Amino acid sequence: MPVISHAPMSASGGSAEYEGFIGWVLSLIDTMGEVGVGLAVLIENFFPPIPSEAILPAAGFLSYAGRMNFWVALIAATLGSLIGAWVWYGLGAALGRNRTRWIFEKMPLVDAEDFDKAETFFGRWGGTAVLLGRCVPIVRSFISVPAGVERMSLVMFTLYTALGSLVWNAIWIGLGFAFGPAIEPALEQWSGVLSKLVVGLILALLAWFVIARLRRNARRRREGEPQAPAGA
Repeated sequence: MPVISHAPMSASGGSAEYEGFIGWVLSLIDTMGEVGVGLAVLIENFFPPIPSEAILPAAGFLSYAGRMNFWVALIAATLGSLIGAWVWYGLGAALGRNRTRWIFEKMPLVDAEDFDKAETFFGRWGGTAVLLGRCVPIVRSFISVPAGVERMSLVMFTLYTALGSLVWNAIWIGLGFAFGPAIEPALEQWSGVLSKLVVGLILALLAWFVIARLRRNARRRREGEPQAPAGA
């Protein structure tokens, strides 16, 4: 497999070669700018295997390197989170509980239990569930659905979602910015190796999630099958 290298500008003003997945992410965000950060976070709302935790630190690092405005990237990421949450909220409000739950039952690797858990969590904690849920992978997407089903005040939903997303995004972008001086030399020397480790970790987590869900669904189907009569 050929080595892919990219060359976003380093903080010192020179061109730095970054290889593999890390180089691709940095190059993509560097090319698309702050808008790309917002789009990546928006996509995560509907495709959780693309984790914002892998995108936001890259935005922070590019901010440290002078290739991106920290505050604009933070606002773009928060808007991406908010727009995605509005879509899920709108679907929940438009479809109602029963139809939404039916859709969850039909979605691959997702089932009604996921909806039930999100609904129970929201029913217990209300706005706090929306606020804290923005800081939990996968939950930050689905928590908006019961909020829409229950017709939570859109103003309060927006406020809680924006606040929770702002804090979460600031933490990850801030980490990329703060550790920029330590990250840059490591990436220049080890970006290829680190890329393989990051990709391996993401694939391992994705495989674990898929296998766990398939095994659980298969077990439930077996438990739900009628027992054959004795002596049959």
